[in-house]
Amino acid sequence: MGLFSKIKNMFKGSHEEVEEKVVEEVKNEEVEDDGLNPLAIDQEEPIVEEKKEAKKEKVKESVKVYEKGLTKSRQGFVSKLANLTNKYSKITDEYFDELEEILIMADIGVNTVMDFIDRLRDRVNKEHITDPSELKEIIVDELFIIYVNDEVLSNKINFNDNGPTVILFIGVNGVGKTTTIAKLANKFIDEKKKVLMVGADTFRAGAVEQLKEWADKVKAGFYGKEESDPASVVYDGLELAKKENYDVVLIDTAGRLQNKVNLMKELEKINKVIDGQIDGGATETLLVIDATTGQNGISQAQAFKEITNITGIVLTKLDGTAKGGIVLAIKECVNIPVKYIGLGETKDDLQVFDIEKYIYGLFKDMM
Repeated sequence: MGLFSKIKNMFKGSHEEVEEKVVEEVKNEEVEDDGLNPLAIDQEEPIVEEKKEAKKEKVKESVKVYEKGLTKSRQGFVSKLANLTNKYSKITDEYFDELEEILIMADIGVNTVMDFIDRLRDRVNKEHITDPSELKEIIVDELFIIYVNDEVLSNKINFNDNGPTVILFIGVNGVGKTTTIAKLANKFIDEKKKVLMVGADTFRAGAVEQLKEWADKVKAGFYGKEESDPASVVYDGLELAKKENYDVVLIDTAGRLQNKVNLMKELEKINKVIDGQIDGGATETLLVIDATTGQNGISQAQAFKEITNITGIVLTKLDGTAKGGIVLAIKECVNIPVKYIGLGETKDDLQVFDIEKYIYGLFKDMM
C-alpha cells in the first residue's frame, strides 16, 4: 500500500491507523486536572478514553476544514492531474512535458518541479511502469517526500518554561499578519493561556489601532504606541508581560521590505531587547505569507530569511488560490517548516499545518 492510500484510509477512519495516531497523541498530552482523585488509578482509563474520543472529533473537524479550504486547489491543478491520466494510455515524453507544466502552474516552483520529474522518470524506468494510472499514487508519494525530505519536521510552537513565550511576527503589509496574530491569540486563549498582543508596527497608519481592536475582540491584553520607536514599544510591552504574568506575547512588526537594511537593523534591535528581557529570547519568529501571491510569496520568504532567523511560516489565504503547491515550494526553497495555514476567514480556519491532512485534502479526489 502506498503512502497516500494509508493517509486516505487514516482520515476516512476505515483503518487502525487513525486509532493508533489518536492514542499516541493522547499519550503525549498531559491529562488535565478535572477534580478527580489523583490516587484513584481506576479512574485513569475513563479519562484517557474520553480524551481519545474528543481527539478523534477534533481530528475529524480539522480534516473537514482542510478539505473545504483546499477546494480551489483540488479543482485546479489536481483535476488537471486526473485529466492527464485519462488523456494518455502510455507514459511518454509528452506526458512528462504536460505533467511538468501542470506542476509549475501549481506554484510548486521550476527547480522543485525539474527535480521531481527527474525522480519520477527514474522510478518509471526502474519499476518498468508504462500505465499513467499507476503513477497517480506515486506522484502523490513523491510530492510528500519533497516536503518531508527525510527530516523530522515540527509544526508545534515552542513554549518558554522560564517566563513568557515571545512570538515575533514578520511579513510585508497586506498578507494578513494582524488577523493571523489575532487568530493565534484566540487559539492560545482557548487553551487557557494569558495572551498579550504588542503593536510594534508603529509607523504604518492605523496598524497599532487595528491590532488593539483585534485584541479587544479576542479578549487579549494589548500594549502599543503609535509613532514610537518599535524596540522601545517591545521593551515596555515585555515589562508589562512580566509584571502581569502573561504566558504568551505576540509581537507585530513593520513589513517594509523595500529597504532591507533598515528593516534588518530594526529587527536586530527588537531581538536585542527581547534577549535582554526574556531568558532565551524570542521563542519563535513566524513569517506570514499570502499564498495567493504565488512566486512573489516565495521571493518574500527568501528575502526575509536573509535578514533574520525565521523558525516557521504561516501561509494565509490558502483557500483563495487554486495553486496549492506553494506549500511544497516554500519548504523546498527556504527549508523552513510551515507551522500554520489559513483556510478561511473565521478564527477556526487558522490550522496547525499537518502534511498528512494537507495531502489528503488536496488529492482525495484523485483516488
